[in-house]
Amino acid sequence: MTKSKEANQCERMLTWPIPKLVITLGIPTTISMLVTNIYNMADTYFVSELGNSASGAVGVVFGLMAIIQAFGFMFGHGAGSIIARKLGQKDAHSASIYASLSVLACLCVGTLIGVLGLIFIDPLMRMLGSTDTIFPYAKEYGIYILIASPLTMTSFALNNILRYEGKAFFAMIGLTIGGILNMIGDPILIFGFDMGIAGAGLSTAISQAVGFMILLSMFFRGKTLSKLSMKFVKENPKGIFNIMATGFPSLCRQGLNSVATMTLNNLAGGVGGDVAVAAMSIVNRITFFIFAVGLGIGQGFQPVASFNYGARIYSRVKKAFYFTFGVGELVLGVFVVVGLLFSNNLIGLFRDDPSVIRIGTLSLKLQLLSLFFHPLTICSNMLFQSIGENVKATFLSMLRSGVLFIPVLLILTKLFGLIGVQSAQAIADVLAFFVSAPLVFSFLKKLPKDQPDLKAVE
Repeated sequence: MTKSKEANQCERMLTWPIPKLVITLGIPTTISMLVTNIYNMADTYFVSELGNSASGAVGVVFGLMAIIQAFGFMFGHGAGSIIARKLGQKDAHSASIYASLSVLACLCVGTLIGVLGLIFIDPLMRMLGSTDTIFPYAKEYGIYILIASPLTMTSFALNNILRYEGKAFFAMIGLTIGGILNMIGDPILIFGFDMGIAGAGLSTAISQAVGFMILLSMFFRGKTLSKLSMKFVKENPKGIFNIMATGFPSLCRQGLNSVATMTLNNLAGGVGGDVAVAAMSIVNRITFFIFAVGLGIGQGFQPVASFNYGARIYSRVKKAFYFTFGVGELVLGVFVVVGLLFSNNLIGLFRDDPSVIRIGTLSLKLQLLSLFFHPLTICSNMLFQSIGENVKATFLSMLRSGVLFIPVLLILTKLFGLIGVQSAQAIADVLAFFVSAPLVFSFLKKLPKDQPDLKAVE
């Protein structure tokens, strides 16, 4: 990419009107998140045709996918945040070092997880929450997820680096094409080739491989400001520790999501059997689909915050935060209203079982109501991570699915049984809001006046 293009990209990130910039970056990211979740829901939909145990297996393996995603996000968000701040300072060379380190780390860690997971797949599936009847389905599905883990993890990193560079459209292309392929492949492999749940796993693995190749090609076709090369890795190998420190909040958030999913599956199976596991799996897919909208808008905000914080234009950081928060409330509010009106129908789309619908509907309604509290929590976490406030970001990232959710889930399940399982996430989300709000508003109030780095904005 030429110097003039680099300058134009920096000017765009540092001078465009905030609403235009956040929306321009947020729309492709939101589409990417929605497509990713649509193909996850497609797995749930097609696999549910095989029975409650198979449907529950998708929820069980989702915990494994969360582990893979956790490391991909750690390396991707960690590198992306640093890259955006370096680019805000007109330092594309350092950005290339961190991008190269991130990709190499993902390939290595993804391979390690895949190999160890395949060796210990039986105890792994038990640990993730498989009952005796769910176990064979989870194992079949999980094998393909583990085989694809190096490419899946690296895809998450590449996607996030592109986003932080302000290249959300290119990130969207890779994820969207992969997602569409998965949705096409599911019915063909599951039913056409009579592979059952293994077909869903193979379809996911193929889609991840294709998405990886598309995302990687963006870096070698000159579409990015940062470059990928082993020579950059050799220049500063210790930079990986900076990436890990900056991305640690993402590891905590996604890692705790995995632990939370395991805990939820085990407790749901204990109080309600396969029916409860299937119901909560469906609810989580639906709510995360809606949650992805808020997450996509928030991820459009991240590069804006990083670039402008790096250039010391703090007023734009504040404006971007408040704008993203407001849009998130508005958009999620619409989804919540629609979801509440059609809760029964939404659960029934995935599993036409009266018990699954009954269990899932109450939990879905409660989680939908709690979504009003999400935008502030999301924006707060992403703000702190984007500007390198790693301690605050790590603390906030641990709230929703770990520090608050797991204790709430354990206590409520012990006291109220199945109702505790159904209501725990919603209660944890509300509590997370009241912890996040004073922390972020206090920080924003203390931000200094603009001290623009003239070199960065010239």
